[in-house]
Amino acid sequence: MGCAPSIHVSQSGVIYCRDSDESNSPHQTTTISQGTATLHGLFIKTDAADSIPSVLAYQSRQPPPPPPSAGPRRKERREPGASARPRTPRCCGIEAETQTSNASVKASTTEVQVGPMRLTQDPIQVLLIFAKEDNQSDGFWWACDRAGYRCNIARTPESALECFLDKHQEIIVIDHRNSRYFDAEDVCRSIRATKPSEHTVILAVVPRISADQEETSVLPLLNAGFDRQFMENSSITACYNELVQIEHGEVRSQFKLRACNAVFTALDHCQEAIEITSEDHVIQYVNPAFERMMGYHNGELIGKELTELPKSDKNCADLLDTINTFIKKGKEWQGVYYARRKSGDSIQQHVKITPVIGQGGKIRHFVSLKRLHCTNGNNKQLYRSHRDEKYTEDNSQSESHSFKCKNRRKDSTDVKSITSQSSDAPSLQTRRYSSMARIHSMTIEAPITKVINIINAAQENSPITVAEALDRVLEILRTTELYSPQLGTKDEDPHTSDLVGGLMTDGLRRLSGNEYVFSKNMNLSHSHLSVPNTINDVPPCIAQLLDNEESWDFNIFELEAVTNKRPLVYLGLKVFARFGVSEFLNCSEATLRAWLQVIEANYHSSNSYHNSTHAADVLHATAFFLGKERVKGSLDHLDEVAALIAATIHDVDHPGRTNSFLCNAGSELAVLYNDTAVLESHHTALAFQLTTKDSKCNIFKNIDRNHYRTLRQAIIDMVLATEMTKHFEHVNKFVNSINKPVVTEETSSHSEGSDCECTPNIKNFPDNQTLIKRMMIKCADVANPCRPLELCIEWAGRISEEYFAQTDEEKRQGLPVVMPVFDRNTCSIPKSQISFIDYFITDMFDAWDAFAHLPVLMQHLANNYKHWKTLDELKCKSLRLPSENNN
Repeated sequence: MGCAPSIHVSQSGVIYCRDSDESNSPHQTTTISQGTATLHGLFIKTDAADSIPSVLAYQSRQPPPPPPSAGPRRKERREPGASARPRTPRCCGIEAETQTSNASVKASTTEVQVGPMRLTQDPIQVLLIFAKEDNQSDGFWWACDRAGYRCNIARTPESALECFLDKHQEIIVIDHRNSRYFDAEDVCRSIRATKPSEHTVILAVVPRISADQEETSVLPLLNAGFDRQFMENSSITACYNELVQIEHGEVRSQFKLRACNAVFTALDHCQEAIEITSEDHVIQYVNPAFERMMGYHNGELIGKELTELPKSDKNCADLLDTINTFIKKGKEWQGVYYARRKSGDSIQQHVKITPVIGQGGKIRHFVSLKRLHCTNGNNKQLYRSHRDEKYTEDNSQSESHSFKCKNRRKDSTDVKSITSQSSDAPSLQTRRYSSMARIHSMTIEAPITKVINIINAAQENSPITVAEALDRVLEILRTTELYSPQLGTKDEDPHTSDLVGGLMTDGLRRLSGNEYVFSKNMNLSHSHLSVPNTINDVPPCIAQLLDNEESWDFNIFELEAVTNKRPLVYLGLKVFARFGVSEFLNCSEATLRAWLQVIEANYHSSNSYHNSTHAADVLHATAFFLGKERVKGSLDHLDEVAALIAATIHDVDHPGRTNSFLCNAGSELAVLYNDTAVLESHHTALAFQLTTKDSKCNIFKNIDRNHYRTLRQAIIDMVLATEMTKHFEHVNKFVNSINKPVVTEETSSHSEGSDCECTPNIKNFPDNQTLIKRMMIKCADVANPCRPLELCIEWAGRISEEYFAQTDEEKRQGLPVVMPVFDRNTCSIPKSQISFIDYFITDMFDAWDAFAHLPVLMQHLANNYKHWKTLDELKCKSLRLPSENNN
């Protein structure tokens, strides 16, 4: 007769369990834990119970004999004739009342087929939630052991949830026979509230009913989150059968569903646009490539019928009928189809539509693969190679990669694409070959053409993956927006989208009948303006302010106030004298003064931002930059004079409206300059007209023709550089041509320690000087965020007011609203400043600072950015913090 385990509790509260058998084998001693310890069928209480965690884990249990027909509460089960083995506790890492079993029958992994996918399923994990051990919990425990499942037992709802979140069991069995210890439905709901439970099958063990009782509905259990109910039956075979059926049914299905995550991940990263619809053509899924191609967001499409989306009028009238006839018969259709993007433009697509058979053997889905239709011969060759070699990424061509910029890209074809096309007309084909031969014999070849030819040659003997990558490079090189980054969706950052849309596009949206023509006031009469005869005649209050004009913190608004909104003449006289402009131009100070007077008169004082104060501010910043050692050492005197003149005239006669507004309104200037750099072209053209119209203000009349042409070209180039559509092109060229070589040269000649080591080389390359001048005036033009906080806030208010006024006028005239976010009733100025700094300012001034060394500006920029961020977080409508307003 077997001996019961002997229990010993030490003075410290440590529990020891000794198991012995009839054969008087040596006692096996195991330390269990402190406090209330749960052995299988045995609860122990010690003096230290409150502080002792009940965590028990068993490596294995002995398989039980057939259950006795009757008798008192049994002790540990073991196979007949088997000697008792010690049960060694093993911490499972869960601080809860749980027991863990590793199945004594080791189950091998199972292979599962999901369509063409072959999956490997690990052994099933089961969680038993029973407050007390009894025959039913034993039945499931040993059933798991027989089936080769890994099993955990939890005694409390808390430990059950913790164990599930740690192990993510596929099957959970909850004791629902009584609510004395916990509410089974509450436990189920708490588990169902977790993300991992969506793939878990939860089984409720309900009490057995007598023959005269009516069976209750399972709906309450289903509503609580259970999947099945199990009538109380402690037979190991019954428990085993239930678990195995669940494994081969719901668990296997859930396993297959989880594998679909991999498929959706592949679809999300696929470069081909993919659309899945129901049999009634209701959109069920689109991947990100489809969103990019068509310009819609996922939420705008899912659940909509295809008939609700705008159609292109470029398709044949009966094309849709032809497509429907094919796919409704279960046949695949592919061909060329015109689709309309959200923006309204039509794009030509190569489309493949495949019907998918589903429930009831009927067509339940249509899968559409879409690529932008392209005639590039290399792409066709890649397509054939992919098809022949049966690549798993079906027809993954380089045509599909550049959805973001396709709508802006000009059609371009290379020589190979033309010569590779077949033709039904032999004579035409012959003429094509003849033309191509003549083209190849030409000696004129642009640098980009050389690059493309090198890439084409490299493709010839390259592996398919390399050839595909190079084809994508070619597609990018053929776009017109090589330097412009792609913005995210408008919903992600409407401030940035609107700001960039207003500053970096020319509009090009025509509304007939709405023409905006601003009246130019070429004010050549200056008798009403009182200006000093010489720089020495400046009034003392103005002279005192100008004494500080070489400082970056110079307050231009104070000068604006004391000069009655005519700061440009006074600052211009002082700055031009400091840089010897009159001496270089060989003109008198009177001529220079008259010229400054004419230019300032043609700035619109009614503009809140683009007025002569802004011109004076840009002139001040330009002069400050010209005073930096590295800039000074890189430029000639002619460059300095050109920069100062360009800064003075760069916004003359600005109407207070953007280029996009003028283009949309069909203004005289937009028509004159073909919607391209409209304002910048006007500023330079008008400035030279005003200058040369009257000899009294013609500052160029005494320089020779060659100097004039060089100076004029430099001025025009700098003013045109302030146009924002090529902002990123200028910045990137500066970084690559100036910053990087300077860093390299500094590194190589570090021992000399001079700040101007690079300047001799830069002077030897006029193109580099051009890049520096462009970058300098660009930074001067938008330096407001780098000014002291008070000046920065004032400029932010002024530019916002000008944009508000434009939005108001667009609404009045029925024009497209270029920057909807700049609505005076809803706009957040702090947000707009943050977006402007993030998108335009930070990178540009980092590059300029790396060259010119401008620590004061960068510190102001950091402080101002922090200020706008704080206002945005506090959702302040004011441009100043409450503490600043009090001051």
